[in-house]
Amino acid sequence: MGTRVDEQDFLLLLIMADFDMVLKHWGPIEADYNKSGGLVLTRLFTDHPETQKLFPKFTGIARGDLAGNAAVAAHGATVLQKLGELLKAKGNHATILKPLATTHANKHKIGLNNFKLITESICKVMSEKAGLDAAGQEALRRVMGVVIADIDVTYKELGFAG
Repeated sequence: MGTRVDEQDFLLLLIMADFDMVLKHWGPIEADYNKSGGLVLTRLFTDHPETQKLFPKFTGIARGDLAGNAAVAAHGATVLQKLGELLKAKGNHATILKPLATTHANKHKIGLNNFKLITESICKVMSEKAGLDAAGQEALRRVMGVVIADIDVTYKELGFAG
């Protein structure tokens, strides 16, 4: 008789495999956070122009000037560095995520949908720059689904309707 794996353990194994798949492609992103970060935010602002207003210091930057803007690249690098920490924590990310979720609720007022939008931008950049295939992109979406759900828990604790 074989060992029975319950549904929760099975889901945990799947999500761990997702973290591993994404991390396998993280090296090229991590190698140049500024370049990758600039690409991610430029893609986000280009594909979803309404998101640019969520970053007050970038509202005056013309769409054509985003790609070469050092401040956009630097902020994108910060975003990807934090994502790298979250990925490497493989779900054990409460101490990393709680402060981030708190500032994004209380100070920046960032709705949950915006995390889904940036996930798509990251998927595209990782596909182009790190060879993340369709299965890897789905893995990243599932990983980010876990992260976003945990952000939502903090948002609810804070009374923020993200």
